[in-house]
Amino acid sequence: MHLERRVLITGGAGFLGSHLAERLLKQGCQVLCVDNFFTGTRHNIEHLIGHSGFELLRHDIAHPLYVEVDEIYNLACPASPIHYQRDPVQTTKTSVLGAINMLGLAKRLGAKILQASTSEVYGDPQVHPQAEGYWGNVNPIGPRSCYDEGKRCAETLFFDYWRQHRLQVKIARIFNTYGPRTHPNDGRVVSSFIVQALLNRDITVHGSGEQTRSFCYVDDMIDGLVKLMESPAEVTGPINLGNPTEFTILELANLVIDLVGSRSRIVFKSLPEDDPRQRRPQVERAHELLGWQASVSLREGVKRTIPYFESLVSQGLVQRVIAV
Repeated sequence: MHLERRVLITGGAGFLGSHLAERLLKQGCQVLCVDNFFTGTRHNIEHLIGHSGFELLRHDIAHPLYVEVDEIYNLACPASPIHYQRDPVQTTKTSVLGAINMLGLAKRLGAKILQASTSEVYGDPQVHPQAEGYWGNVNPIGPRSCYDEGKRCAETLFFDYWRQHRLQVKIARIFNTYGPRTHPNDGRVVSSFIVQALLNRDITVHGSGEQTRSFCYVDDMIDGLVKLMESPAEVTGPINLGNPTEFTILELANLVIDLVGSRSRIVFKSLPEDDPRQRRPQVERAHELLGWQASVSLREGVKRTIPYFESLVSQGLVQRVIAV
């Protein structure tokens, strides 16, 4: 008798979590979405409610969870500076206590578990591009450290459970990802620029705009996460997942203005503390071990993303845009 895989997604009502839930339901999995709705929203997953394979549970993973599943994707954590700096203590608790609780659950169940880590573990890198063997350059007491160090500690815990308990673990280091369902007011650069352009407001660029990022469209990222979870047990990671094509923030701003057909002007503000100057993944490990690479160009991905934010603007759901 064929049994459907039971998959737990923490942070399942968030940007990545909701897209992952869709993908797994299409594969025939049973999906348990767990979210405390600190940054996730019911709007992201309301189209899944009522699906026979989908279940929603409101829960904060800083507290233990007792469920029966076969796989765990641990995605829960605010992922933008505006959100994770709003309550930095809770951010650290989500990363560290959440990892402990989910690892404990996986150990009890003998389940595979994937940790959504981040390129922020590299901090403001002194090595470019960033390979998985680079230990990073992180300020442990800065305003971003609740997220950076929380994720670094979660990686430590995952590998300690792997060494000590032989738990099946997977660690993905996620680089800048964008697409539909990104929160319009979370300060992430792609969504903020699109909303500012749609409203014909000034597009806010910090610093000179010459700092670089590598932007990965959400469909590509979900492909990478699923391939990592399905990889052989000896593939633990960490594995960088991201699009290695590098753009300056100024190039992104001009691209968005062009695609939206906006009258927005670009204005410059001071650079936030500890903001990385360069960010680009070295992705050979993902290509070799997972057969994965990003395929959606920035121009194509932004074109696919604009209609989502046009809908939010037309419905009056974008009340304000926080400058990035």
